[in-house]
Amino acid sequence: MPERNSGILLHITSLPGKEGIGTLGKNAMEWIDFLQETKQRLWQILPLGPVNVGNCPYQCFSAFAGNPLLIDLQLLVNEGLLEDTDLAAIPKYDIRQVEFSKVTSWKTEKLKKAFTYFREKDHPAMLQEYDRFLSEHSWWLSDFALFMAIRQDFPGKSWTSWPEELKRRNAEALSQIREKHSMEVDYQTFLQFLFFRQWNSLKNYANSKNVHIIGDIPLYVAGDSADVWANPHLFLLDDQLQAAKVSGVPPDYFSTTGQLWGTPVFNWENLKQQEYHWWLARIHFNLKMFDQVRIDHFRGLEAFWSVPAGEKTAERGEWVEARGTEMLEILRNQLGSIPLIAEDLGTITPEVERMRDRFNMPGMKVLQFGFSTDQTNEHLPHNFTANSVVYTGTHDNDTVWAWLHAAGSTEKKLAQEYLKNYHPRPVWGMIEMAWASVASTAIIPLQDLLELGAESRMNIPGIAEGNWGWRFRWDQIKNKHKVFLKEITVKYNRS
Repeated sequence: MPERNSGILLHITSLPGKEGIGTLGKNAMEWIDFLQETKQRLWQILPLGPVNVGNCPYQCFSAFAGNPLLIDLQLLVNEGLLEDTDLAAIPKYDIRQVEFSKVTSWKTEKLKKAFTYFREKDHPAMLQEYDRFLSEHSWWLSDFALFMAIRQDFPGKSWTSWPEELKRRNAEALSQIREKHSMEVDYQTFLQFLFFRQWNSLKNYANSKNVHIIGDIPLYVAGDSADVWANPHLFLLDDQLQAAKVSGVPPDYFSTTGQLWGTPVFNWENLKQQEYHWWLARIHFNLKMFDQVRIDHFRGLEAFWSVPAGEKTAERGEWVEARGTEMLEILRNQLGSIPLIAEDLGTITPEVERMRDRFNMPGMKVLQFGFSTDQTNEHLPHNFTANSVVYTGTHDNDTVWAWLHAAGSTEKKLAQEYLKNYHPRPVWGMIEMAWASVASTAIIPLQDLLELGAESRMNIPGIAEGNWGWRFRWDQIKNKHKVFLKEITVKYNRS
């Protein structure tokens, strides 16, 4: 039987703090202390990459790089990379929402100043760390830093609009522009050094408190990314290196036109020829960063919905077989066991279930989905298997409080009937239902523990702007929340 445990879903950007966005510093450590105090052993986060337009962590400039906005500036002061005076006049930020453009403008100025201090002052121990970091990460970092540097010459443009010699990575052209932008390349490299230095310190702190971190791998990568620019042969692109086919999901109960994500799909034949090296490197990289990893849109490793580029909706696509089973077999031979969580939501076929079960990967159950049909619904606890991760909702769902208030009469009646056996407060009843279930792992968004409404929702799928900004405040967490969480964790053998 899998070990029983529990935890909370909270992205780092949602942490409190003076810098306008959650960071890898003091508040992150205090959050880990809260998890330990309430006997939670898991902290699930969203992808940590540098975000593109819309601030979506699932659309990043790199599948490997970290988001510089998460670097904690106070830690840089402590290490002599900034002065106290540099943080003396922090802008007044909204404490409930991340103001991304405002944060980016102010923080970039301070990070550039830290880079100047690093270059001009004596930091011998840090320099040794920096050199070691470069040697360990050059296999992805070199392309990423150059990609970000070149973007300075073409603001707001995708790499597919760059001059041909840069777009097609002519060796002489890349050498010239690397020399031209050597300072910017070094700056981008330095930012990644700071990010991973702070991240590794935070993860070590979490593990010392017996808290394990669950990371998240988006199945696809953004078209405008260093990954596609550096590895065009691994994606289905046309002669102009534009996406020939793009990703999405077909029409279903939730959408009559499907979802068109627009990212390039993988060329699985070419991936097979290189023995899935890029995918395997990506998973190994994430398993080094995190204790466990969720694969978003897991079903795309078995077969993916491929839509011709230029379509306005996802209706005119087709299912194309992927080679995820072959790739995962190699991974299992390398690791022995695979510490991955399969995001198997939506329309899942028997083939996808067989692939998930073949590698003993837990799937996901979402209680909010459990009351839309009848007692046979797979998201109701009496239908769970132990090798599952149950959520009250995910980052894509509304909060439980908002969902319960907006549910139709039949759905609400079924939920109330089920909830009467649990905590009298309905949102906490849903949480207790998750903790009481046979699922080995139970995870809730912090918003549900705090019984927050729709204003605290993290993401509304299909809406490009206004998402990903929610932040909590320490004064929202009361003693009653700690007592409740600790009590149910002990009661249901998850501590």
